[in-house]
Formats: sequence, structure tokens, C-alpha cells
Amino acid sequence: MKIDPFLLIIFATVAVASVLPATGVAATAVDIVTTGAIALLFFLHGVRLKRETLVTAATDWKIHLVIMACTFVMFPLLGVGLHRAMPGALPPALWTGMLYLCALPSTVQSSIAFTSIARGNVAIAVCAAAFSNLAGVLITPFLASALLGTQGGVSASQLGKIASELLLPFVAGHLLRPLLGAWAERNRKLLTFTDRGTIVLAVYASFAAAVVEGLWHKVAPLQLALLLGLCLLLLVAVLGLTTLIARALGYGTAEEIAIVFVGSKKSLASGAPMAKIIFPAAVAGAAILPVMIFHQVQLMACAALARRYGERDGD
Repeated sequence: MKIDPFLLIIFATVAVASVLPATGVAATAVDIVTTGAIALLFFLHGVRLKRETLVTAATDWKIHLVIMACTFVMFPLLGVGLHRAMPGALPPALWTGMLYLCALPSTVQSSIAFTSIARGNVAIAVCAAAFSNLAGVLITPFLASALLGTQGGVSASQLGKIASELLLPFVAGHLLRPLLGAWAERNRKLLTFTDRGTIVLAVYASFAAAVVEGLWHKVAPLQLALLLGLCLLLLVAVLGLTTLIARALGYGTAEEIAIVFVGSKKSLASGAPMAKIIFPAAVAGAAILPVMIFHQVQLMACAALARRYGERDGD
């Protein structure tokens, strides 16, 4: 139930961006460095992704389709339903963030860790989480465009930017895996630093631009409280529905756990860098805010749920 220490760093970055936003030449420099870091991040993701993982992910295709449907179909439908039911609960910028949240892929590390703690099918969780993130590079921009419509969807030029800064580095990294794979395995800590450093840069750049555009003058404390409430409501709905779906399809407890923990997660690690590319500078900061809040809520709720699963009798 503890707060993720890295998330504290993220919130500290938001505070710094709010007090000392980069402007002028400094903002241009931050944007260039962040763009390069994001391209490097996806290149290294391509290097680290094992070909065997893709093959394994494709073998048990039924359960992976279920998890993918939870991530990329059920979540967006719930997000759209909330938006239509309570359009005035949040300003348009935060609703953009909520709908963008629903288009993101699942997490990797926490999905696998919680599945392991809960004594679920870890192999399914590993493959499904990796497959979700791989698919997210392709699906999320298009899905975000479909969900957001005129609220900041992806234009043709932005899709070209996504292809050149996300997809191309990822493919290049995977093609170079035979040369760099062993190096990546030996330098896991360095690559973890690269991952987290890129997220921090993306959050700072996005929030700094949003602050310059008057983000905190547009978002009131009451709206933040409502945003937290909507994130909780969304998480409760997703956890309940993934459980019901797994049981209705006749899966055992171990597979149910994998479906629940992979199918209910949304990735801040993918969300922050992609928002920097998908959205205009004035929108990206507000788009990340719901992702950050949902990320912490899902970690705390799933930590308790994983322990409860893990304490059950028998296998």
C-alpha cells in the first residue's frame, strides 16, 4: 500500500515544472533532448524484446485476445461511457487525459509482479504484458485519435512523427538485437535509468509547456478531486469486469489472476513519452495528469488484491 517512490519523483518533477517552466531557448533545448531520449527509449525496448516472447505470446492466442480486448476495447468503452454520463465533471483537457488513459497499453513490471505475488500464471502475464506494449506502439495513437475526435486526435503529420520517433527506433532496435542483446542484458540497471529518466524528461517538458499555457489556472482543486474519484470508479469497474470475464470464460484462478492484473493496468512508462508526441504542447501536460493519478491508484489497489489472492488455500 506504499506510494511508489518513482511516482514521488514524477510529482516532484511536476512541481519543478510548475515553478520553473522552461521557456524560449530553454524550452526548445528541452524539447530536442526529450525527443532524442524518447527515440532512444523505444530503440532500447526493441533491443530488449526477445523474439521468443513474441512467439510464445502468439501460441495461447485465446487468452491473449481476452487480455487485449480488456486493454484496448473494454477500457475505451468505459472511458467513453463515463465521458457521456458526466461530461461536465471535468474540463475538456482532463477528459482528453482520461480518454487517452483508456487507449494506453498495460504495464509490464507491475503486472508481472502482482501476478507473481497472487500466485497466478506468470508465464501468461509476461507474454501478455510484452505483447500489449508491442501492440500499443501501433494501436494507441490510432485508438486515441478515434476516442478523442476533435479534442486532440492524431493528425497525419503526428502519425508520421510517431512512426519516425517511436515505431522506427523500436523496429531498428529489435533488428539489432543479435548485436546488442547481450549488452542490454548486462546493463539492465543502466537501461532502467534510461527508462525512468526519459519519463521524467517527458513529464517535465509536457507540464512546463502546459504551465506556460496556464494549466493550473484552468484546473481547480475540486476538479483534481473529481479526477481522482473518476480514476477510482474506472479502476473498480475494470477489476470487477476482468474478474467476471475470466470466470465466465471458464479460466482457472491462475489464469484469472493474469487476466485481472494485466487487463486492468495502464502504463505510465508508455503514456508519458507518447503523450509528448501525440498531443500539442498545451494539451500534453493535462493529458498525463490522469495517467499519473490512475497509475498510483492501480498500484495501491492491486497490491492489496494480489496479497488477498496469494493468501488463498490450495493451488
